[in-house]
Amino acid sequence: MLRGATGEWAVTRTGDELVRAFVPNPLPPAPPLAIDATLHALLDSALVALGRLDSVSTLLPDPALFLYAYVRKEAVLSSQIEGTQSSLSDLLLFEIDEVPGVPLDDVVEVSSYVAALEHGIKRLRDGFPLANRLLREIHGVLLAKGRGADKQPGEFRHSQNWIGGTRPGNAIYVPPPPDRLEACTADLERFLHDEPVRMPVLLKAAVAHAQFETIHPFLDGNGRVGRLLITLLLHHDGVLSEPLLYVSLYLKKHRAKYYDLLQRVRTDGDWEAWVRFFTEGVRETATDAVTTARRLVAAFEADRARIKSLRGVAGSALQVHDVLMQSPVASAKHLAATTKLSIPTVNSAVAALQRLGVVRETTGRKRNRVFAYSEYLRLLTEEGK
Repeated sequence: MLRGATGEWAVTRTGDELVRAFVPNPLPPAPPLAIDATLHALLDSALVALGRLDSVSTLLPDPALFLYAYVRKEAVLSSQIEGTQSSLSDLLLFEIDEVPGVPLDDVVEVSSYVAALEHGIKRLRDGFPLANRLLREIHGVLLAKGRGADKQPGEFRHSQNWIGGTRPGNAIYVPPPPDRLEACTADLERFLHDEPVRMPVLLKAAVAHAQFETIHPFLDGNGRVGRLLITLLLHHDGVLSEPLLYVSLYLKKHRAKYYDLLQRVRTDGDWEAWVRFFTEGVRETATDAVTTARRLVAAFEADRARIKSLRGVAGSALQVHDVLMQSPVASAKHLAATTKLSIPTVNSAVAALQRLGVVRETTGRKRNRVFAYSEYLRLLTEEGK
């Protein structure tokens, strides 16, 4: 359904030029979303996929292993959308105090995303509401280090921003002027609190994400905070007990369509096309996550069966494998400290794992070597290529 523009254009002065900034109408959309049979079926299938994802803990001997790696995979993908070159391996190397293969600012940015998500989830579990204050806190953690530290971390912007172009006057899109921002963010917060109406959770997540990106309340980091908002909302509203849904890969694959549909919401009121795209992304992402979890379990079991057949070093190799399931990139020093085994024993165990093809050495050094769990990293990264 095309409603026409879902807001008003406000003329504002930026520097020496007058620009037209978009101020969205309060939520929910009016008239209400038109959910036909096809879209209703899609929403149902996405909820089923989310249910399977929420039960992924029943598939895994230790759900924390999957959560640890999947959060970091999402951090990499979400940051790549913003232009970083960091890989999952770079992030894991950084976390064990090894030098990554990309500029340090890139990997610091990705690491901050992990910290921001963990902060948000902890606050929600402690009973803090999903509100503007929490979004500002998350933004503060996200931009606390590296690039963006000078872009008012933890504060809604006090100046005009824009998307595309070199200045607001030639931008693709100009969000609300600063003097209209407080009303826009207050309206979004009310919607998150189910005021004035409660919407089904997937529709709510779709609409809230689009509205957040339209408002663009921060000077930097809006895309990452907007994607985190989806996961936080689904967790807050009880759909996911763990923060396991990350749509960044889907949005990265369909980036042009993503931006186009958000703009069509603003200019034409085509909420239904956006909701359909968003829901397809949720369904695809949830389904892929469950598939990856099952493949990881199968890989762990197959590798442990092969390790048990080793002569002489099976016991120590299994202990090293336990650590690599928790952290798929690890130094020999870390493996020794975690397993309480001696360095020579760890080296013998790792050598046996290398012969089996379970791990590979990543540095080429004879000392201070770093090892990667090859199949684990492959399963997590192959779909992002």
